[in-house]
Amino acid sequence: METLGFMFFDLNYLLYLSPAILLALWAQMKLKAAYGRASRHAARCGLTGAQAAQRILSQHGIVDVAIEQTRGHLGDHYDPRHRVLRLSPDVYSGRSLASLGIAAHEVGHAIQHATSYAPLAIRGALVPTAMVGTQLSWIMIIGGLVLSGMHIALGQPIAVLGIVLFGGVVLFQLVNLPVEFDASRRARQILLTNGMIVQDEEVLVGKVLNAAALTYVAATLTAILQLAYYVSLVMNRRD
Repeated sequence: METLGFMFFDLNYLLYLSPAILLALWAQMKLKAAYGRASRHAARCGLTGAQAAQRILSQHGIVDVAIEQTRGHLGDHYDPRHRVLRLSPDVYSGRSLASLGIAAHEVGHAIQHATSYAPLAIRGALVPTAMVGTQLSWIMIIGGLVLSGMHIALGQPIAVLGIVLFGGVVLFQLVNLPVEFDASRRARQILLTNGMIVQDEEVLVGKVLNAAALTYVAATLTAILQLAYYVSLVMNRRD
């Protein structure tokens, strides 16, 4: 591993992560293309994303979830702690198939919450661990390797603890996949069975949701390959 100023740079890092980087780039291209196409097609039902979200919530007897407009592009998310569905301006006010698909996906998370969907609860419990792992793991790994290079006994345990912390990030990403896939499945089924979209419209909605799901797969693969890279660093230093 070479030292560049005070930062560590290793070409092996790019080699380890290259499959995930390529998948992430491909996923972003597919999402941009699918979203762009679906956003140009107005939904025949004439509903905005916010209206569709409210209708779905009402149909499922969920009366304690608010719908708010948030800033930014594709910043849509469901906040289970405050029970708020936050939709970006294009989704909140938009009447396109893309708007309905994304809004329904986020409502899918609200339905998961209301029905005590186990993977969602597990994901929520893992959030603090994932946050700590994201912020501290690489510092502990690099710091531990530096200490090991100085023949300080605590270096190796610190680096290993950093790897364990990053394992929490990987676990979060793995649990996140079924949560997101299930929300997309619910969205497509609800929109179709309730007549908000028809069969030919479902194809475009599906492409948006599938492309979005691929970005989560890329994020998970990135975390797994990062973990493999960190393990290789520590194991090589041990040798």
